Amino acid sequence: MRIIVGLGNPGEEYRGTRHNIGWLALDYWLGDVHWSHNKRFNALVYEEGDTLFVKPLSFMNESGLVVRKTLDYYKLLPKNLGILKKKDADLNHVLTVVHDELDLDFGRWRLATDSSSAGHRGVQSLITHLKTQRFSRLRLGIKNELLRIHIPADKFVLQTFSAEERGRLVNMFASIDIRKL
Repeated sequence: MRIIVGLGNPGEEYRGTRHNIGWLALDYWLGDVHWSHNKRFNALVYEEGDTLFVKPLSFMNESGLVVRKTLDYYKLLPKNLGILKKKDADLNHVLTVVHDELDLDFGRWRLATDSSSAGHRGVQSLITHLKTQRFSRLRLGIKNELLRIHIPADKFVLQTFSAEERGRLVNMFASIDIRKL
């Protein structure tokens, strides 16, 4: 089984914001599918073959708990001594997290593995709850000129994309085959 998580924040006020690019990407790649609300994980989920797509319904900074519950349920976290979760487990073949990246120019993307959160609180939540940073991250660039003129990062990520950027998002998403990453 493979888990692909799109990070974002729940609620209408966050719909279409830069911080929700993970959710937007999953919606683009999957099209008009029926997302199920999984109360056990506190997430929207969609299963396709041996892949489970997940949109955590917690806020970004608490998304690690949702992912931990999901991996626990599917018994995808390696254990030491039968019960304790192994620290620094290699989850690259199991988990891919799609999220916004302030350090990349808008429209660019990179795949990262075994890397620190670089200050991204949603990613740090995953590292904390999973006790490893060894998972795949699809980093989607959101940096633009507004950020360069010193808008605080916490305010910038909660802004919606401009009309021009929304058009360019489609090009970025189309250049990525999430099922082959």
